[in-house]
Amino acid sequence: MSVQPYPAETHPVDAHPVENLRHRERTNRLGLWLFILSDSFVFGALLFTRFYLLGNNRPELIQWLGLVVTVVLLASSFFMNRAEVQMSLGNRQGFLRNTLVTIVLGSLFLIGVVGVEWQVAHFGPADGAQGAIFYTMTGFHAFHVFTGVIFLSLVYRNAKKGLYSAEHHWPVEAAAVYWHFVDLVWIFFYPALYLIGTAL
Repeated sequence: MSVQPYPAETHPVDAHPVENLRHRERTNRLGLWLFILSDSFVFGALLFTRFYLLGNNRPELIQWLGLVVTVVLLASSFFMNRAEVQMSLGNRQGFLRNTLVTIVLGSLFLIGVVGVEWQVAHFGPADGAQGAIFYTMTGFHAFHVFTGVIFLSLVYRNAKKGLYSAEHHWPVEAAAVYWHFVDLVWIFFYPALYLIGTAL
């Protein structure tokens, strides 16, 4: 006796691959935005704690360095947007160029904050409220930038292998959304740490 194959309708995944892919992308997109929403509460709590503990005071930091790293991070967001647009147009080389620039700028931001500002600050993490606030805020944000650089590096590698197209590039979209979120957080952190209040 021969075994009869299952009817096609019992295999919805195989019968409707395009619909299944779109469903996965919608689910992934919802998950990403829920993650960003939950992460926003943590960053918001850090920002609230900064004003609650320091009030109208702020840490004494290198002003020009804070401005430089801010410009670098905002520039990286510009190139990340260009990279996503290039991929949506099917221009893989344009995507690779702009993503590489974003990775370099993100790395420079980390060097400026962790490699320079942390090393020359005249206070440490245990030196009162200003030390706890500054190192916690910049450390938590730097961790997100670092994971963003790793994320972008993986997307860059996969794009070089030709795994994305103009029609299907959800990982590129996810990396761009995450990177813009990290940049947006710094727009609030920068004035809170470098500009608002009297230096201690």
